Amino acid sequence: MYIESVPNRNSPAAVLLRESYREDGKVRKRTLANLSCLPDEVIEGLKVLLRGGVAVPSVQEVFSVERTLPHGHVAAVLGAARGSGALSWFGSAPQELQPVLLAMLVARVISPASKLATHRLLHDDTASSSLGRVLRVGQCSADDLYRALDWLHEAQPAIERRLARAHLAGSTLVLYDLTSTWLTGHCCDLAARGHSRDGKRDDPQIVFGLLCSCEGCPIAVEVFKGNTADPATVAAQVTKLKERFGIEHLAWVGDRGMLTSARIEQVLKPAGMDWVSSLRAPQIAQLAQEHGPFQASLFDERNLLELTSQHFPGERLVVCRNPLLAEERARKRLELLAATEADLNKIVAATQRSHNPLRGEDAIGLRVGRVIGRFHMAKHFELLITPAAFTYRRKLDAIAAEAALDGLYVIRTSVSKAKLDADAAVAAYKSLAHVERAFRCMKTIDLHVRPVFHYSEQRVRAHVFLCMLAYYVEWQMRERLKPMLFDDEHLEEASAARASPVTKALRSEHAKTKDAGKTANDGSPLHSFRTLLQDLSTLAYNVTHTHLNPEAKIITTTRPTPLQAKAFALLGLNPACTQ
Repeated sequence: MYIESVPNRNSPAAVLLRESYREDGKVRKRTLANLSCLPDEVIEGLKVLLRGGVAVPSVQEVFSVERTLPHGHVAAVLGAARGSGALSWFGSAPQELQPVLLAMLVARVISPASKLATHRLLHDDTASSSLGRVLRVGQCSADDLYRALDWLHEAQPAIERRLARAHLAGSTLVLYDLTSTWLTGHCCDLAARGHSRDGKRDDPQIVFGLLCSCEGCPIAVEVFKGNTADPATVAAQVTKLKERFGIEHLAWVGDRGMLTSARIEQVLKPAGMDWVSSLRAPQIAQLAQEHGPFQASLFDERNLLELTSQHFPGERLVVCRNPLLAEERARKRLELLAATEADLNKIVAATQRSHNPLRGEDAIGLRVGRVIGRFHMAKHFELLITPAAFTYRRKLDAIAAEAALDGLYVIRTSVSKAKLDADAAVAAYKSLAHVERAFRCMKTIDLHVRPVFHYSEQRVRAHVFLCMLAYYVEWQMRERLKPMLFDDEHLEEASAARASPVTKALRSEHAKTKDAGKTANDGSPLHSFRTLLQDLSTLAYNVTHTHLNPEAKIITTTRPTPLQAKAFALLGLNPACTQ
């Protein structure tokens, strides 16, 4: 049987229920009923039944959608957090706080904000994502978040031990660097005025040091008062590595402002630790005097040479020369000299003008001091100030001596050549860029550690630690999602192809192809990590019910787009399975 619509001239078409049969070898049909009087939806239902289906009312009549929430980014970050070990991190927390801690961690990645804003994000009535419903913390209070933060502060040593065992076991190097971030208000005991790396000289700040594996994976973080100098933090980190993590020997990689000679002698050597750092400019000049001037011809075959010095016993020194850096420093010096002279000439003219000339050593000195301090060129000028005149000239010998060291930097290390050759030592020092990337992600691009909305010391420390754990999850996700991001998937191959580690790091040919086309291998558009999360968030979480049982909630998720499906496949996740 089937239903057929038969045209009827100027009248509506007749809808007939018919049956086909075979007679005398021919297919014939007969009308069983006239269905023209039935509503269209009934006729459509009969058609479904005749095809062997099950007729139901329209979807709008069966299901009512109560709420639709962004979900894909939650599923991705939550799955990655669980895969990174977050459940074990929070396993010793009170049962009711474990999902809250996990929610705070995921929220820091998908929507970094204050704890009160995170509470609104999670709460059932004000939620802007599915996170609260998925983790069943939609009814938690703001106090629960602060209780969870207090627990996290107490659990930090144990969690960091887990990360150290996972990423530093069998390793040779550990990266360490320090950064600062400003605070608002004056109630936090950690807040103090110090050297601001963000140019916020008028605000109090905190500083925090980050320990990373040689690949850039974060291991531990510690917060210090805002006026703490970089070298003063090293001893605490060495103690942490030995006593808390049980690691007796590693090579510390830090910049020259961190691993100073005094810190090496007073902290690293007594602790039995090795180091990879670099020399300051006066030390490089001293080395040049000891070994003779470093002529450019010495670096023709390779951009580095290895030597020793009596001033650095037991250490290997790797002198590197970057021609591009040399050109840039020479250009910058000439520009600063010219700019300084232009302003100094104005002062000379002011002392020689006929009307109201500039007079007095103090008055002239103040003007000169402002100019010299502005461009930091005092070392290159000889100044002569009298009560009625001012003259200056360049120190040509000093300028030539500085120019001879353009493009040079010296890596110092105590690690033996068998464990770390010259090329590897330079590459190890340059790997501090991984820590700088972590700071950028934590402070500005993704996780927004600032502004800090807490005042108590322990909550400020816990907030920074939460941001570090969030970066750990992001770092793991980035490693898996590289085919969809602008990140270089073949960075090691590109590094191996470089003639020397001294030269500028190059992207692989594959990465250059991605950059040029802005597309992945399959033609899908490339993303930054943040825009990829935004794309994933369009996969929706629907809360529905039927009219037969309005109290029974049915959860459905929308079908992933091809790009979303690719992201979840790379992460090894199913967006529908987030419980």
